[in-house]
Amino acid sequence: MLGGIFLKFSVGYQLFGDSDFLDSIIKYKDDIYEVYFSFGDFPNGRNSQLNQKGMLPWEAQSKQNEDLKRLSLENIALNLLFNATCYGKDSLSRAFFEKVGDAVDFIKTAFGLKSVTTTSPVIAAFIKNNFEGIDVRASVNMCIGSIEGMEYVKDAFDSFYLKRELNRDFSEIKKLKAWCDSNGKTLYALANSGCLNNCSAHTFHDNLVSHEGEISAMDNGFVFEGVCRKYLKNRDNLSKILEYTSFIRPEDVYLYEGLFPALKLATRVNEKPAKILEAYIEKKRFTGSALALLEPNHTGAIYPYFLENSDIKATLREDKLIYENIDDALIKLEEDIYVKA
Repeated sequence: MLGGIFLKFSVGYQLFGDSDFLDSIIKYKDDIYEVYFSFGDFPNGRNSQLNQKGMLPWEAQSKQNEDLKRLSLENIALNLLFNATCYGKDSLSRAFFEKVGDAVDFIKTAFGLKSVTTTSPVIAAFIKNNFEGIDVRASVNMCIGSIEGMEYVKDAFDSFYLKRELNRDFSEIKKLKAWCDSNGKTLYALANSGCLNNCSAHTFHDNLVSHEGEISAMDNGFVFEGVCRKYLKNRDNLSKILEYTSFIRPEDVYLYEGLFPALKLATRVNEKPAKILEAYIEKKRFTGSALALLEPNHTGAIYPYFLENSDIKATLREDKLIYENIDDALIKLEEDIYVKA
């Protein structure tokens, strides 16, 4: 621990019919920096919260409002997402920004709003010019990984998410943090992304997600699940999975204390988000599929192989966190018995 600073976690809101996940967030509220969420039918970096099985859209919105109110009463800070990579024809429209303003004003008044995370420098400037006291944060989807990248948009943003690919490079993190400290900015990082580093199709995939409402209404001739799943299904590529990913294991979070005020946990689409909180916040370790802690979760994509988190070896080398021991960590499932791959 550096200077007595205690690292907290930013947790993604996921709408459920019950309150189990919300209960988990509140259970760990002393370690929760904020809860981030999309709202209404705004495009965002994940699926719409309003498209829930067993719920009509108005029921889903009502349930989300109830959940946000409960979080607010527990004094848990809220972070609103406008993190789609594309807003199409609405990107600069007056009507769209009136809608953004109405949403921010409603949430701020009804529940309190600490911060907004966005991919759009125009939305960022709009929030800064029209709402006081809201931290405006550059989304991880902007892939900002250099001082130049922050310089270009420093007038629009108060804080930045680190480019995923730099998660294990402490020398680069320290450079960017030093710039942020000198310029009154704050740096954050996403701990458990399942995306492959430098993915060639990342922007294309994010744009599909941004337009999922329109796309789902079409007679589509193709299904796109991401190039990552196809890549990892190839047994020859599994030896590269630790090198080609950016996730930080629960066991290694302590290395980042003093570098960020909070690490972001992706929990908006994971099937068992409470397990992620338990691993990172309570136990600070995890036995099981390392990929099950991530979004996207590639556990099924690599079956019958299995990446055992507790067998991954973490080493600090030249100010970089290196994950090794793939030969022992990668096992094969045969008749429900683990055997080495």
